[in-house]
Amino acid sequence: METQQTLENIETQTDSNINRPSVVIVGRPNVGKSTLFNRLTETRRALVADIPGLTRDRIYGRVLWLGQEFEIVDTGGIIPDDEAEIPINILRQARVALDKASLILMLVDARAGITSLDEELALLLRGLGKPTFIVANKADAQKIESHAAEFYSLGFKEVFPISAEHGNGTGELLDEVIKLLPFPEKEQQKVKEIKIAIIGRPNVGKSSLVNKLLGEDRVIVSPIAGTTRDAIDSVLEHNSNRFRIIDTAGIRRKGKTSEVPEKLSVVMARKSIEQADVAFLLIDAVEGPTALDANIAGYAHEAGCSMVILVNKWDLIEKDTYTALEYEKTLREKMKYLDYAPVIFISALTGQRVVKLLDIAARAYQARNFRITTAELNRFFEKNLAQPRASTPSKSQLKVRYITQGGISPPTFVVFTNTSQKRLHFSYERYIENCLRDEFGFYATPIKVKEKAKNKMG
Repeated sequence: METQQTLENIETQTDSNINRPSVVIVGRPNVGKSTLFNRLTETRRALVADIPGLTRDRIYGRVLWLGQEFEIVDTGGIIPDDEAEIPINILRQARVALDKASLILMLVDARAGITSLDEELALLLRGLGKPTFIVANKADAQKIESHAAEFYSLGFKEVFPISAEHGNGTGELLDEVIKLLPFPEKEQQKVKEIKIAIIGRPNVGKSSLVNKLLGEDRVIVSPIAGTTRDAIDSVLEHNSNRFRIIDTAGIRRKGKTSEVPEKLSVVMARKSIEQADVAFLLIDAVEGPTALDANIAGYAHEAGCSMVILVNKWDLIEKDTYTALEYEKTLREKMKYLDYAPVIFISALTGQRVVKLLDIAARAYQARNFRITTAELNRFFEKNLAQPRASTPSKSQLKVRYITQGGISPPTFVVFTNTSQKRLHFSYERYIENCLRDEFGFYATPIKVKEKAKNKMG
């Protein structure tokens, strides 16, 4: 009873309202929750390894089955009576998801049988009064499948023996899941999402920033470096825009990632960066910009993300009139290739300047998807590239014949020259980029310039 009161007394909070029923996976550590999540979503979003406690925050995904779509949530392994800081936070995070759940999947280990933790968790779930299926995982053999029947003693009507790793039994489980879910009569029209990746070194305040943006404790915040191991998605709406906020694990230098979970986290963080539209790079104002900060920024730059540099913990700095200017100058020296990225001084803890960040991301998203008309590009060419002075250095015969926009996200331009025997000098490519920025803005967004030879017959 004491455990049940602990769960019930946790403050109820809700995620952004998305018009899809929600199914939540819960269970004690290392019963295969993340493996089931990956199986049902047909992704590898959740980290999976033979190490208990990898998943700590809530991870959201979508499942499509028989034409119906629902939200599924992977939660951290719940240890109800554990007083350690991270397990308590895991329990709190799970409660947020459970409050919204239309259906709960309690995962157990068919090989291990019923444990005392399973019994405690079943007691908690029965107190919620929500539809709950017992899912007996690791039932790979007929003998183990028959043993799954013992889980009916936990007090729920439905027990499904499955193998999350191999997919056995998951189809039957999904058939019953969609029978109980309250699907809307009409699907809402899909809204474009602006994907924002929160990136940076460990313990610079990424999770604190996510929580401040969302106005709730969406991800675990802890002074323990490396708390976030998964790339966590949260969705919110602001000023008619929908944003998907991705809190990534802190990226360390390769030599510093000795543990398997940390190496997996770096891989996942880099994948999240590649999928993002905008990257918020957090820098610790007290420690100052480091070589590792520049390396992390390089990942996002190479991926073509729009970029905003956030100097966090600015409230801890003693300031005068010139402090911000001098700080930005030092930062720019270390990250010269990010001259297009605005620098914002914030405090994720107090909320200083945080409220404006979503509007900044929306502006960057608009810039990275801006397409210049042919007429405007022709005028741009006549003004900036057609004159002899705008050719390459020295007395080269290489000339720019015209320019086209080859793509967006990020904006990509193809410069056609009169020969393939010579290449444009990098300083001239930079000149083209600067002219494009002066003319069209491209706020917070990298520009790619490609060169292609156009023969005289073409």
